[in-house]
Formats: sequence, C-alpha cells, structure tokens
Amino acid sequence: QVQLVESGGGLVQAGGSLRLSCAASGSIFSINAMGWYRQAPGKQRELVAVIRSSGSTNYADSVKGRFTISRDNAKNTVYLQMNSLKPEDTAVYYCDALRDEYHYWGQGTQVTVSS
Repeated sequence: QVQLVESGGGLVQAGGSLRLSCAASGSIFSINAMGWYRQAPGKQRELVAVIRSSGSTNYADSVKGRFTISRDNAKNTVYLQMNSLKPEDTAVYYCDALRDEYHYWGQGTQVTVSS
C-alpha cells in the first residue's frame, strides 16, 4: 500500500503561483512514477505532469512552461510548482503514484484561480 497526502491548494488570482506538495508513505520502495492529475467540474481527470524514477518528466501541453514537477527523495515528496496560473487551471488536483502497474491516489486538493 502507498499513502499519499496532498497539500498546498487554495485560491489565487490569475497570474499568481501556487506550489502543491504530495508526501508519500508506506510501500514506496518500488514506485515507478509519480504525477499530478486534475479534474475540473464536468470534465474527465487529466494528466498534468509526471516524474519517473529515472527523473524524466512529461507535461500536458496546456501547462508546459508554466508548471514544474520535482521531487525530494529524502522527504518522499513530490512537488508541483504552478506559475502564471489561469482560470482554466481551476480544478481538484490529485497526486498519483504508479507502483507495479497499480495507481494510488491522494484525496485531492482544490485549486481555484480567479480572473
């Protein structure tokens, strides 16, 4: 089992920044990748960014150049730095850990960007 706890969401004006954190615990020794997904009302959950055990990263086109995913292995924590936020970034953001082809999810954290 892997437990994920997100933090750092909130309300911010357009153009502002937020940093999300995701702390992992439990059986984390063989996590293949960790990522951030988001789900806006009435929309499907979508991948925002992923960082693999190799350190390689991928981003959704809509956030490239604005968001940065990183990790602190000593703290078992993954971060999502979000800059130049837009109202369309408003969503619940979920942390995800992929281990042995199984996805573990956090409880989600709300990000609201006002115009």
